[in-house]
Amino acid sequence: MVRYIIRRLLWTGLVVLLVTLLAFVIFFVLPSGDPATRFAGRQATPELIEEVRKDLNLDGNVVEQYTTFVGDLVTGDEYGWPGLGFSFKTREAIKPELIDRAQVTGTLIAGGALLWLLIGVPVGVLAAVRRNTLWDRLSMGTALFFISAPVFWLGLLALYIFWKQLELLPGTGYVAFSESPGDWFAHMILPWTVLALLFAAIYARITRGSMIDVLSEDYVRTARAKGLTERRVVVRHGLRAGITPVVTLLAIDLGVLVGGTIVTETVFNLQGLGNWLLVAAETSDLPVTLAVTVVVAIAVSLLALVADIVYALLDPRVRYR
Repeated sequence: MVRYIIRRLLWTGLVVLLVTLLAFVIFFVLPSGDPATRFAGRQATPELIEEVRKDLNLDGNVVEQYTTFVGDLVTGDEYGWPGLGFSFKTREAIKPELIDRAQVTGTLIAGGALLWLLIGVPVGVLAAVRRNTLWDRLSMGTALFFISAPVFWLGLLALYIFWKQLELLPGTGYVAFSESPGDWFAHMILPWTVLALLFAAIYARITRGSMIDVLSEDYVRTARAKGLTERRVVVRHGLRAGITPVVTLLAIDLGVLVGGTIVTETVFNLQGLGNWLLVAAETSDLPVTLAVTVVVAIAVSLLALVADIVYALLDPRVRYR
């Protein structure tokens, strides 16, 4: 197991290095024109352009520029660690605002993930155990509906019903947990639910398919032949192997959602990373766009590493392949 983890750590390190190289090429090398002008903005003054050139070491060759970029990211810059740079649009360091917005996005993702796992996995398991029954058809039909429903439509519908008509929940916006735990929870119920409904539907279908395959394996039939109860066969023998694709998918989804909750954050006016990335793209704030892109890519890589380790713990065959 230790050798397996070491191999995965080395592979993840290589992936992160390639991610930084790809981001550098996309933002610094491929676009035509002066990089200092692009990072400073279209209406930048000559003084600002010179400041950008000096800050990003753009007078050096490509290797020196990349070394500066990676070095700041790994060892930190004048604004702290990791070195995420400075927004020449807002005249503020990127790291403090990224941390604040990451807390909002992290809250949204964590609550939504907990909900969609609590809904999707049990529904998928029951659908597999009761295959071709009325429950199976109803649950999979409902899952297909929520997979097809746009997030912005579900969000607006939820706001209209529970905020505008029934007045049961507050509307848009975000309240920090430290300010008021009750208001924080009330404001997050609808975003969590809307995000969870889409992913719960996906996870229910994946769990169902995986469990159907596992429950037809020889060792499961052997467990039944030994006289074990159906509940023990399903939970102890079937679920452990059947949930491994869910673990992999969960890690990927969590990583992608770090910067991919743009629609949900926009509908519910949550000032998270997705909303920030959208604003940065609209205003051509390249330092912010670059910082969020790199952070999201690294998050995906690290979560994939966690998924590989958990996968190996659940299924010992993986670590010996």
